[in-house]
Amino acid sequence: MDKGQLRFDNRVVVITGAGNGLGKEYALAFASRGAKVYFLSKVVVNDLGGDMKGQSTGSNAADKVVEEIKKNGGVAVANYDSVEFGDKIIATAMQAFGRVDVVINNAGILRDVSMVKMTELDWDLIIKIHMKGTFSVSKAAWNVMRAQGYGRIINTSSGSGLYGSFGQANYSAAKLGIHGFTLTLAKEGEKNNIRVNSIAPVAASRMTETVIPPAALAMLKPEYVVPLVQYLCHESCEETGSVFEVAAGYIAKLRWQRT
Repeated sequence: MDKGQLRFDNRVVVITGAGNGLGKEYALAFASRGAKVYFLSKVVVNDLGGDMKGQSTGSNAADKVVEEIKKNGGVAVANYDSVEFGDKIIATAMQAFGRVDVVINNAGILRDVSMVKMTELDWDLIIKIHMKGTFSVSKAAWNVMRAQGYGRIINTSSGSGLYGSFGQANYSAAKLGIHGFTLTLAKEGEKNNIRVNSIAPVAASRMTETVIPPAALAMLKPEYVVPLVQYLCHESCEETGSVFEVAAGYIAKLRWQRT
């Protein structure tokens, strides 16, 4: 083992949307570093063999990842609740492992459509999964982390939220709102050693394969996002309240600047 490798022995990591893409890479990576990984694969159907609009369900994706981790000697359990029911998700993690050290709010869906064609359903589903889901899972873990005097939370923002993106008014609003949520949690959690950060990742996945050319997707492997996330989740990391763009081995910390 690399002596400089960050370890997560005996840490319990909760990852939403862990059946595919980034979530799957997070799960495999944390398990390989000693963590007990708790999968939340039912992202209103997003990671259960359904489509990226959240219109079907299934458990195969999460079960396959859990099986892969166990074959490699890791510890993992699957859960199929929607992220809007964060209390159920965290309760299962507590029953299985007795604590929650890390929450990675990764689950998401897309319903891209221009404003003139957007329906209330298009808006509400995105807000429910991204914003309410991030709130619900974090809220359920919050008192556990406060009692432990330790916690790390990663929230998933997006360049669409930071800069805007045509046809994504719903998604952009949710993703920038998520970072506002991060900023406040970072302040509220500091005295209890809870660090909260946002990432704005770009990676090859079902959600990006329809909008990014294949040549670019080849350079946007999900595993390139993992090192930053692991660093931000490690006990040695004091960073909090920040947002990072991360893709293809590139990492940039963003800031707002008054002028």
